[in-house]
Amino acid sequence: MVTIAPYGTWTSPIDAADAAAAGGGLHWVDLHDGRPWWAEGRPAEGGRVALVRDGQDLLPPPWNARNRVHEYGGRPWVVLDTPEGTRVAFTNWDDQRVYLFDPDDPRPVPLSPEPERRHGHRYADLTAGPGHAEVWCVRETVTGDARTDVRRDLVALPLDGSPPRVLAASHHFMTGPRLSPDGRHYAWIGWDHPRMPWDGTELCVAEVGSSDYRVLAGGETEAVCQVEWEASAGEPTLLALTDPDGWWNLFRIGLDGTRTNLAPVAAELGGPMWRLGNRWFATIGPGRHAVLRSGALAVLDERSGTVTDVDVDLPVWHAHLAVHDGVVVSGASGPLAESAVVSLDLSTGVLTEHTSGESPLPADYLPVPEERVFRGPDGDVPAYVYPPHNPDFAGPDDEKPPYVVHVHGGPTGRSAPVLDAELAYLTSRGIGVVAVNYGGSTGYGRAFRERLREQWGVVDVNDCAAVAQALADEGTADGDRLAIRGGSAGGWTSAASLTSVKTYRCGMVAFPILDLAGWTGDGGETHDFESRYVEGLVGPWPAATDRYAERSPSHRVDRLAGPVLLLQGLEDEICPPEQADRFASALDGTGIPHAYLTFEGEQHGFRKAETIVAALEAELSFYGQVFGFTPEGVAVLELRR
Repeated sequence: MVTIAPYGTWTSPIDAADAAAAGGGLHWVDLHDGRPWWAEGRPAEGGRVALVRDGQDLLPPPWNARNRVHEYGGRPWVVLDTPEGTRVAFTNWDDQRVYLFDPDDPRPVPLSPEPERRHGHRYADLTAGPGHAEVWCVRETVTGDARTDVRRDLVALPLDGSPPRVLAASHHFMTGPRLSPDGRHYAWIGWDHPRMPWDGTELCVAEVGSSDYRVLAGGETEAVCQVEWEASAGEPTLLALTDPDGWWNLFRIGLDGTRTNLAPVAAELGGPMWRLGNRWFATIGPGRHAVLRSGALAVLDERSGTVTDVDVDLPVWHAHLAVHDGVVVSGASGPLAESAVVSLDLSTGVLTEHTSGESPLPADYLPVPEERVFRGPDGDVPAYVYPPHNPDFAGPDDEKPPYVVHVHGGPTGRSAPVLDAELAYLTSRGIGVVAVNYGGSTGYGRAFRERLREQWGVVDVNDCAAVAQALADEGTADGDRLAIRGGSAGGWTSAASLTSVKTYRCGMVAFPILDLAGWTGDGGETHDFESRYVEGLVGPWPAATDRYAERSPSHRVDRLAGPVLLLQGLEDEICPPEQADRFASALDGTGIPHAYLTFEGEQHGFRKAETIVAALEAELSFYGQVFGFTPEGVAVLELRR
């Protein structure tokens, strides 16, 4: 029997601990000898990232296969075929060194030297060097005390323990080097400040033994995001995802710089290079390639020049594609399925799950998003609408549900229609959610992505507000009970929205940017990778100083539309706690209800189960106090004024 009860008061079998258990995720899926390998987050183990082969853990705690390169990390492991047998090199979080071990007798030994200062060297995007006798990768070196004091080199780490050898250092930022099949050349992608890797990068090639390089593709307004060598009988060629025409398409590029678009299509086959080592394409065989079209698996056929979607139950695939004998392996997920390591035999259509994608959460309580397109001030705004959903409850006929606008991070990122246990935690209690892909999001081409250029804090704010207002106007949501939530850049948009529009009653702001001036290289309150990001998002620094101040929520506390919940990890190097500390202090004594929760041992994004539980329960109590309902089973969050 369905119980009629106010929205927000519904009881649900999905509790915060369930959401925390689902929060680990799969990373860096790959193949070796036809067997799948991957990394797996473990919230119940303090957020440790485990290394797994064919379902079996290879390294016990406290080994943690993760690194700090760009602070977001990059591909942390590689399998090597040595004369002594299979070996695995990986980066360990605690000391950021590279270790080597035999997967059948895992006793890791350090491969990289111990730095003079803790985390003084970090390594990522590990690949095999010539003869699998070396690990080739990117190395970051900390050169001073400022967060931007970082140098990068492409280095070789000999397996015999010899000192590292520098291969090249073409740009301030680089991907790991890729060795050509004939062993004569290596290729990488590089870029410099103030560009971000989705703005403009360069595809570089050098001869082995030399650091002198040539640029074969890319530039200030063209972004190569993946490069692989192609086996051929003659001179080797490269396959690269790049966007000279405004869409990431797959090109064949010769060493003489000639290039051919293998299937021109107005669709994104690549993505933003937030982490080093992602793979949006993998070659199936001559003339055929597995690709991701805005996250969906597809096959690119050179002969017909077409990109054809693959009909599969899991609609969203991770950028970790690998292929072996016509079988594609990656992580994949969907609205009712958690991320799973899967393989798809393209000849038979058989999909095999190597990890269970079946959610432990009861399917009847999971929301299925509706993909919609709303009209914003600058054009169409795609979004996924998650209505309140619980088979045991319905709201009163005279009541509309509260809705929360969920803002993705980045801001050069996107929301996708996949199972999100945190959102299910809210929707199963009668709180609707809408995930907005505002102007600047990826998956819709460069022109859509560049709507945000110098307009951060304007376009994103207006697009989210337009979607929220449209839901209220059509009667889907209660216009008097709208909230906004987000973390990182999503936290920025949430805070910027609360201090510039009157659409929302309240908001949750997690590990946010709040003061744009502090988030510049001069400000010293962010890491090197993003220290010039705001110049493209807001304007040149320091010429646009006034704009930085005007848009920063930290300068607009007096304009807050309503209560705010702040969440912050105390070891965050991307959005350090200084800004949230100042914002919370400015709120004290204003009379605006607020709470500020900090978490020891958490970096950017929460990984520990206990943190995720505390944050979710606090958020639910917060909405209840603001919107006028009492949620079941959570402690009352104390709000300060």
